[in-house]
Amino acid sequence: MPGISRKAAFALAASASLALLATACTGQSSSSADDDASKDTTINFWHAWSAPNEMKAVNSLIAGFEKAHPNIHVNVVANMTDDKINQALRTGGDKAPDVISSFTTNNVGKFCSSGALVDLNPFFKKAGIDPQTTFPKPMNEYTQFDGNRCTAPLLGDAYGLYYNKTAFAKAGIKNPPKTWSEFEADAKRLTITDGDSYKQLGFMPDYHGWETTTEHYFGQFSPTYFDKAGKSQLATDPAFEAGFTLQKKLVDELGGFRKLETYRSKLGDEWGVKHPFHTGQVAMQLDGEWRLGMALAAKPGFEIGVAPLPVPDDQASQYGKGYITGTITGISAAGHKQNAAWELVKYMTTNTDAVVNFSNAIHNVPSTLAALKSPKLKYDPRFKTFLDIAANPNSTTSPASINGGVYLTTIQNFGYDYESGKVTDLKAGLKTTAAQIDTDIAQAK
Repeated sequence: MPGISRKAAFALAASASLALLATACTGQSSSSADDDASKDTTINFWHAWSAPNEMKAVNSLIAGFEKAHPNIHVNVVANMTDDKINQALRTGGDKAPDVISSFTTNNVGKFCSSGALVDLNPFFKKAGIDPQTTFPKPMNEYTQFDGNRCTAPLLGDAYGLYYNKTAFAKAGIKNPPKTWSEFEADAKRLTITDGDSYKQLGFMPDYHGWETTTEHYFGQFSPTYFDKAGKSQLATDPAFEAGFTLQKKLVDELGGFRKLETYRSKLGDEWGVKHPFHTGQVAMQLDGEWRLGMALAAKPGFEIGVAPLPVPDDQASQYGKGYITGTITGISAAGHKQNAAWELVKYMTTNTDAVVNFSNAIHNVPSTLAALKSPKLKYDPRFKTFLDIAANPNSTTSPASINGGVYLTTIQNFGYDYESGKVTDLKAGLKTTAAQIDTDIAQAK
């Protein structure tokens, strides 16, 4: 199913790709887009999809491109993790990728600052395509760094709330929560304890849970991670304190960290049929659009509801927004067929029918505003929630950084310490963590 290989690949590739990019200067100063894209040529496209249905979808996408561009032939290489891609970008050669696709959006800052991928802004401008009006706002943000748009979005992921409608009805809850205070009340109401454990947990708030990461929580608070000078805003933007406070309150009110972690350790795997939402052991779940298909395939004994995640009570008017991430694609700076490569990137990322067909096959969110509204989209009616989240101008993402997702890992690690009670002074902890983020970024520069 969509998402399995995406998330697994991210987890396996992130640390290796971060280390490799940290030491690599992959850009070639002599690179230039001087090839003739109208002549017969072959380019290499490396991507990370690996499941049979995903590779079939990619091959269909490429077949559509080759039909529209009969002179450009594409050699497709599947199941390429970021570490393999980065090594190939460094070494170059005839077999190296001209176009790459990666699930690791956190590495955009490294891709751009290292020179591994070319800036696509001149290509978009020459083609008369305005990215600002073509792609959703968060996707515009996570595909560039420091003014360099070295990647483009190639389908996306939107995060929302899955809920057990049967459990809601038994608890007398008529509608999904729209604000965090409503969510808090519902989570407690849906929780049925069983001694030192639970018969049903309203929501698993722990950061070690399934997709309940700090950035996914904070997305609903619309934080500003860095100021204009590039300094961490973790200790100065009140959104972060509010996000940490909310999560810690949920942990404490739903049984406490130790009890929750003991329960969590006995629950099913995130990618298996025994995921606790599938089994009814957890009544609400923060997750991406891929969860719907996985949950339905597990044939749960209840009706599945889908809604946007709640928002802070003082941002009730922004209900409907969510956290956005996704797949990225870019052109090798070391390649000598950049104009031909651009034709492929342009087709995959801006051709409405191509984006729609790929979305229908992969079951990820379309990555252009036009595709999000296309009547050709085929989906379960509940999937529309994620289309609306992706199109919502208030939806958010986490910004690119020169050292990739290191700052997010630092924040998450602080979250572990705070939720477990290892750190009790939130304000002091935020200041210390912000200072660490600034030090790490300065060293990366």
